[in-house]
Amino acid sequence: MEHRQVVERFIEAHFPAAAIAVVGGSTARGNRTRTSDIDLLLIGEDVFTGSRFSEDPPGEDRRGFAGGFEFEDEFFEVFAYTPQGYEEWADRGLAQFRPVIVHMLVEGVEVRGGAALAALRLQWARALAAGPVVDAHASELRRYIITDQLDDLRDSADPLERQVVAGLLFERIAELMLLVERRWIGAGNYLPRRLRELSVERTDALAQPLLARDFETFATMVERELDLAGGRVQAGFVR
Repeated sequence: MEHRQVVERFIEAHFPAAAIAVVGGSTARGNRTRTSDIDLLLIGEDVFTGSRFSEDPPGEDRRGFAGGFEFEDEFFEVFAYTPQGYEEWADRGLAQFRPVIVHMLVEGVEVRGGAALAALRLQWARALAAGPVVDAHASELRRYIITDQLDDLRDSADPLERQVVAGLLFERIAELMLLVERRWIGAGNYLPRRLRELSVERTDALAQPLLARDFETFATMVERELDLAGGRVQAGFVR
């Protein structure tokens, strides 16, 4: 990993007691851009010992922290947890279908960890492999919202309104497509990436009219995906 040395210096300077350290994101994948930060996951019973949080912990329970640091002309996005704190926040991410720190742990580049990291990876890799499970009511709620936004897109004549609604609608239908296939969703640029992993063809069918601002065709493609997921939901649905 190209930035390994600066990562190791950062850990020594700010979280020297971390037992596990994993780099995720574009730095781990080797496709950093001009504005990329360094995503760093840290875990350890004494992870905050020797850090600036030693006497002023990040939370009342001292189990977790997420925040940014500037260090040697790099910006670090740090996720630091005790083992219990990591388990709590990882479970929360799974429940929200966005297990960011679980993906970091399982897929990132090891800086520290050894056998302890290997055991954690094995445990959480099983959770990732199982995929999300959405209950019937939650699925109907997502379809209800998409149905409403789809009608808004078709009914509006205002160019700005249509652009905004179309962007929201892409996010909603992409999440539904992934969840129906028991795939994890993601925020920001991770969402289209995960959608392409599911199907490049289906992603392009949505993306091409959206990028061309052909909202009628885009609405048709959304409706097609909505039908595959169970169809429109309106009358009779109770939130």
